[in-house]
Formats: sequence, C-alpha cells, structure tokens
Amino acid sequence: MSLTRYLDKGASLGRDAPCLVTEDRTLTYGDVVDHSVAVAAALARAGVAAGDKVAILSGNDPVAFATVFGIARRGAVWVPVNPRNAAAENRELLELFDCVALFHAPAYADLVAEIAPALPLLHTVVPLAELDDWLVGDQPAYDPTPPDDTVMIVGTGGTTGRPKGVQLTDRTIETMTALTLMGYPFLPGRPVYLAMAPLTHAAGVLCFPVMAHGGQIVVMAAPDLDEFLRLVPARGVTHTFLPPTVIYMLLAHEALDATDLSSLRCFWYGAAPMSPARLEEALARIGPMAQLFGQTEAPMMVSMMSPADHYRPDGTVAVERLSSAGRPAPLVTVAIMAPDGTLLPPGERGEIVVRGSLVMAGYYKDPEATAEASRFGWHHTGDIGVLDADGWLSVVDRAKDMIITGGFNVYSAEVEQALMAHEAVRDCGVVGRPDEKWGERVVAVVQLRPGAEVGPDELIAFAKERIGSVKAPKEVLFWPDLPRSTVGKVLRTAIRERLRE
Repeated sequence: MSLTRYLDKGASLGRDAPCLVTEDRTLTYGDVVDHSVAVAAALARAGVAAGDKVAILSGNDPVAFATVFGIARRGAVWVPVNPRNAAAENRELLELFDCVALFHAPAYADLVAEIAPALPLLHTVVPLAELDDWLVGDQPAYDPTPPDDTVMIVGTGGTTGRPKGVQLTDRTIETMTALTLMGYPFLPGRPVYLAMAPLTHAAGVLCFPVMAHGGQIVVMAAPDLDEFLRLVPARGVTHTFLPPTVIYMLLAHEALDATDLSSLRCFWYGAAPMSPARLEEALARIGPMAQLFGQTEAPMMVSMMSPADHYRPDGTVAVERLSSAGRPAPLVTVAIMAPDGTLLPPGERGEIVVRGSLVMAGYYKDPEATAEASRFGWHHTGDIGVLDADGWLSVVDRAKDMIITGGFNVYSAEVEQALMAHEAVRDCGVVGRPDEKWGERVVAVVQLRPGAEVGPDELIAFAKERIGSVKAPKEVLFWPDLPRSTVGKVLRTAIRERLRE
C-alpha cells in the first residue's frame, strides 16, 4: 500500500469528515485528497520523477502533512526533516539523500537560503506560504508507487557521527499500521488523535492507522500542556502519543487531576525508557497507557504493551510488568543474540534482534552499514535485552554509543566531534546519565588543552550552534585526563563507571 491508500481509505468512509484539524482550520478528507492530487501534478510539472527524494522542513502543520500525500501520489519518496537539527546537519542530510525538491515553512526561510546553494541536485524549493500559487496549472498524469518501493527515507545518527538514511517501504509502513490496528483499541467509531509530538517523529507515522479508520487528527503547532489538557475533553480525543519526558511534565501539571480524560482509549508512550514508578502514577491519574518499542529501522512496533496488558485479570496494576517493553508484536520475530550469532534461551541477556516485514530495506547508499545491521540474517537493534519464559521483553541496556534524551537518539561521536572543534578542547568523551526529566541527559567530560580556559556554558552554546539543542550536552565536566585504552582511545565505559561512583 502506498501512503496515499490510508488517506484514500479514510476518504472512502466520507469525504466531508474532518481529517487534519487545528483551532482555526479544518481540512476534510476530500480537501486532503484534492490537495495531494494537485501537489503530485505540480511535482510532475517541476520535473520530479517517481523515486525522486522530496523533503519537507516544517513544524506541525496540517498543510505540510497533507503535502506528504502529494509526494506519495507522485511516486516520490518523502524525506521528513527535523526542524530542530542544526543547519549544517540538515544540509548534509539533504545532500546525502539526493533530494531534488524541498517544501519549507516560513520560519525556516533563512535556514533554506543558507543551505540550498550548496545542494546542486535541489532544483525545486517551495515555501509553504506560496504553495497555492505554485499548485496552479494543468494536471498531467503522475506515476503510482509500485509495491515495495521506498516511500520514506528517515535520517538517523551513526556511531561514527555520520548520518544514515533508513529506507522504509510500503510494506514496512503497512506492517506497522496493521500491528497498530491489531494491538491497540480503535473501535467503535472514528478515532480522534491528538498530535502534539512532532509529525516528523513518531507522531507522524501513527497518523496512518488513524486515517485508515477515517479518524480525525488534531494538530498542535507547538508543545503546550495547557492546550493539550484543554483539547482532550474539548475534541473528545481517543488516542495520543507523548515521550516519557513530556508525560513527567504532564504529571506535574496542576490542572491534570481536574481535567476530564475519560475519552482517552490509548495514550501511547515510547521513544525512551519510562520510570516504572511514574508509569504507575500515570495509570492512576491519566488512564489507559499503552507502550510501544521500536526504532527508526523497525518502526514503533517491535514489541507492544496494550492498555489491558498493564493490568492483572483482577484489575490491579501489574507492577511486575511496568519495566517491560511488552511482548513481541504478532508479525515480528524477536530473539536475543550472542555476539557470535547464537540465539540465546529465555532469561539470558544479549542483543535484541528482529526479523519480518517491519524491518527497513536498508540504509540508503550505505551497503556496509546495511550489512553490519543485518549480520546472521537478523536486524540488529543495538539494544541489549532479555526475553522471559512468558515472552515479555525487557530492555536492560542500549548500544553504548547511543543516548536517548527526550525521545531523540543522540550518538556520542557526533557530540564529541562538535566539541572537538573548539580550540580549547583537547579531548572529550560523551555519555548519557539517567535524568528524571529527559530519560537521559547528554554529559560531556572534557580535557582542555594546556593553558586553555573555557566554561561549561560556552561549550554548550558552541555545540548547539553546530548540532542543535537536542544533541548538545546539558552538562559539561572537566577532568585533567580521560581514561584511555592501550592505543589511546577514550573509554566511554570507564567514564560511565566513574560517574556512577
């Protein structure tokens, strides 16, 4: 199924039903279908062919998300660009993925003006504020997307610091959507999904199963918990997703207990570990929480934990499960693997590996990374876990170079490279430390050059300019020397151990 099939399925249930909604604008299913046809035709006039890569740089915006379906209807490949990234990183992603066209929101006009001249393949740049004028013209035929073609390329970090492009196919998204519809409560009636998290992130792909039921997607332009709590009862919200960091903030909100949340059927949490104690509190004060565990390369549904799974048959909270990531999803095979490729029995710790049509097609133009991630015929998640005898999966550790902060993946080498560009820094090691708000916070341990002087705030600001605020360290420590291997490599494991002590 092309991405347009979810939209078209929703439209078949009623073109006049609300599809993408904000406080001051409603796009019906018919509106979004017509918009997607116009975008597909305009892309064809602009010389964008089936299989070409087309990026969207925007915050949460209904027109921007509707444009995704025009890209898909043309048979092109959607490249979601995270507006939180630094300019240099977004330029690198657009170049790496061979993007030929870019739609952007007005807020990012200066950023686009800065990076576009350095992208020789980028021949079409469309400000969303001028989209209506750009769409005017005859509508030539457009090519449908053949089955199993790549429909999305999503940028993700690498342990070397170089980004990779995760290729997600029609079948990948179809599998993820099927698992969502199988594993979580949707019927009866049309769902109402509140999207406060970025549509470039998990919140975006969760729209597809909602559309398959002709549901309404309420789009929040910016994170605002006051507005979130107002919209849930006002719109009769049935489904939503937030990372644990924001759920913790919600639990601290003074208006939470006075808000009627009875319409909620499924409040997804994921993208970072959640404290079992805070989860138990959320079950009591919010209601039907639902966990999902996955990664960009196997989106969202490697394992699942429905609202009902959080409780025992007698209705009491199953506290023994709250640190679990649920059970492997029905259409996914999950195993625990030793470094030599041996599959381990229940109860033994090893790397979580995955098989099935949920797994990506590979990394774009990176056969070496693709081969590394698919050793022994399994996709390697880089997460360390345990499957118990009843099939419950626990994620006990992660690949040592990855930090999950506020639901985003940050790689140590990428942060280290940014800090090493400062003239005062001789060497550094970057690790994650547990944090009540962020899940983990990025911590940099820095060794300065002899005689150099620099403060933590200056280094944090320096990193933000190069890699953005999400990836920049939240804490900088100065050590006279760093633990090293016999060949002089900084040992992050030793840094973690020393910080724990």
